[in-house]
Amino acid sequence: MNEDMKLVVAIVQDEDAGNLIDSLVQAGFGATRINTAGGFLRHGNATVLVGVKQEQVSEVLVVVRQNCTTRMQYINPMPPAMEPGEFYMPYPVEVQVGGAVIFVLDVERFERF
Repeated sequence: MNEDMKLVVAIVQDEDAGNLIDSLVQAGFGATRINTAGGFLRHGNATVLVGVKQEQVSEVLVVVRQNCTTRMQYINPMPPAMEPGEFYMPYPVEVQVGGAVIFVLDVERFERF
């Protein structure tokens, strides 16, 4: 068992993922990117997986914070369900996007082949 191993799972906006992966690799961490979608805006995002020793978790979190900042963006909301013949003109709405959602999980077993 590898009690000191952790899996950092970072869900980030798609446009931040490339720079995040580059920065993690430059810092000496291996990372796996999985393209995902969901959330409030239904936009693309990425799930980045990083396996590290427990003492390296804070360093990984620093890299994520440096590359995944929040920002404001205007979007056109989805139209509500409408009856035939009705007209709906959406107005752009300013929303906060970016940042990261991070989970740090214990790793029961780690093997490299």
